[in-house]
Amino acid sequence: MLHWLDEPCATTAYAWTMIRRDGVALGFTSHDRDLVIDGLLHRAGPGMVPSAIVETAKLEGDGLDIDGGLSSTAISEADLDAGRWDGATLEIQLVDWTDTANRRSLAKGELGELSRSGGAFRAELRGPAAALDRPVAPRTSPGCRAVFAGPECGLDPAQYTREFQVTVAQDERLEIAGLPDGARYRFGRLRFLSGAACGLNHDIADGSGAVIWLAEPPRLPLAPGVRVALIEGCDRSIGTCAGRFGNAVNFRGEPPLPGNDLLTRYPGGR
Repeated sequence: MLHWLDEPCATTAYAWTMIRRDGVALGFTSHDRDLVIDGLLHRAGPGMVPSAIVETAKLEGDGLDIDGGLSSTAISEADLDAGRWDGATLEIQLVDWTDTANRRSLAKGELGELSRSGGAFRAELRGPAAALDRPVAPRTSPGCRAVFAGPECGLDPAQYTREFQVTVAQDERLEIAGLPDGARYRFGRLRFLSGAACGLNHDIADGSGAVIWLAEPPRLPLAPGVRVALIEGCDRSIGTCAGRFGNAVNFRGEPPLPGNDLLTRYPGGR
């Protein structure tokens, strides 16, 4: 029972706990003073307010919006533009500011669409019901549906990850010192380990020699010498899975399936 809510004078405030995918955690509260909740300092941010929260037994209306102000020390415009907050988890609690052990969770989920205007931002919270929008069964495909070196793939990502330094950065083109064969990292992933973009991940579109091309240019400036971790890529074909990685037993696809060009075939056509 929440006896602290029955007191004649309510001492309640909202508390937000936000955890990014890189492990950085931030806390905010609507109270006029900072609060410590579970060892995490929640900064006073009266400008942050959630939209109406309604608890029902139904699944519709699972999401809610959160509005707040931008600051250089917490949620900065640069971090939003760089995608650092994409996919972060968020929990909103109602807390007794006289005793933070007294609290109740109001909503919890993953940050969805983020938008900003001037000195403010708006975030959409996707609750547990959002998972019901995903397909119940995987679709068939001739290519592998598993994430390379992920749980379904079964390969150890550490075995296919190497650290290097960037010598030249020009848009999506990066020259890597000591990279023996950039082609091995085609369709792979890059993670920045230092510099302004530290912690951000990028897809690798192609590679050749000591050069790789990212799927899109980095959103933050890169200085020469920045360290990166590269994980090899896979074209999701059964030939590459079996021949290069010896992992056909974990192939998540149906190679005999015809491709989309089957619909364009006609008698006598070549």
